[in-house]
Amino acid sequence: MAEALAKDLGHYSESAGTHPGERVAENAISVIEELGISMEGQFPKSIGDIDESRFDLIISMGCGVECPNLPIDEDWGLDDPVGGSIEAYRKTRDIIRSRLSDLSN
Repeated sequence: MAEALAKDLGHYSESAGTHPGERVAENAISVIEELGISMEGQFPKSIGDIDESRFDLIISMGCGVECPNLPIDEDWGLDDPVGGSIEAYRKTRDIIRSRLSDLSN
C-alpha cells in the first residue's frame, strides 16, 4: 500500500518486507483501489532485493521487524494488517497516506 500511495504523490518508491508473501493481499488492493489508485505491476519484494542507495529516505512501517542491514531513517510503528479485516487495512492505508502527505509538504 505504501508504494502505491507514495507513487500517487509523485515519489519514487518501493515496498519490501522481511518475509514477503506470494502476492499482494487482496484487501490491500481493494482499499487502494477505493482511492482510485492502481497497484497493477506491484508484487511482494524482499528487503534483500532493494538497492537502498536509490532512496533519500527509508521508512519502516514497524510491525515489530528489525532490519539490521538496512539504514532505516524512520519507523512508523504501524500494526501489520495482514490477515485482518478490510477496516484494519483502511486504517493502515489512511495512516500511511497521512504521513506520506506530511512528508510531501
